Amino acid sequence: MTEEIKSLEDLKRIVVTHEPLQREPNVDSSGRSYATGKRKCAVARVWVRHGSGQMTVNGRLLKDYFRRPSLQMRVKQPFVLVNRTDQFDVLCTVNGGGLSGQAGAIRHGISRALTYCEPDLRPVLKSSHCLTRDARVVERKKYGKAKARRSFQFSKR
Repeated sequence: MTEEIKSLEDLKRIVVTHEPLQREPNVDSSGRSYATGKRKCAVARVWVRHGSGQMTVNGRLLKDYFRRPSLQMRVKQPFVLVNRTDQFDVLCTVNGGGLSGQAGAIRHGISRALTYCEPDLRPVLKSSHCLTRDARVVERKKYGKAKARRSFQFSKR
């Protein structure tokens, strides 16, 4: 199959076009999709299934676990982006880090679990950076410094 390519038409004739990969839903026997989300030091294990929109975090309701509306909004963001609010039940366990990191980890886990449950949602979530693991962590303290970059106060005399 070593044909000589002299023009663009020859190349078009030779090149085989591939159809986009069709993903199948990855759902267990009870209709749940599982994914792991991470942010800073927090790790969230998330199960998503079709339901009424109930969200449980470490055995407590979302409103009881995250009191701040900004954190609740961050957790619900993947559902708002794909217009699926109140269509999925979420059960998650999260540990490590603070509340902000835990909310980010749950958001990451929900986004990944949604793509396993409904693969057609992947482009929307990917374009809004919900599937990307936010790798920013706290910079370590250096010796000879008060904090990571802050120096001690300088005294001339």
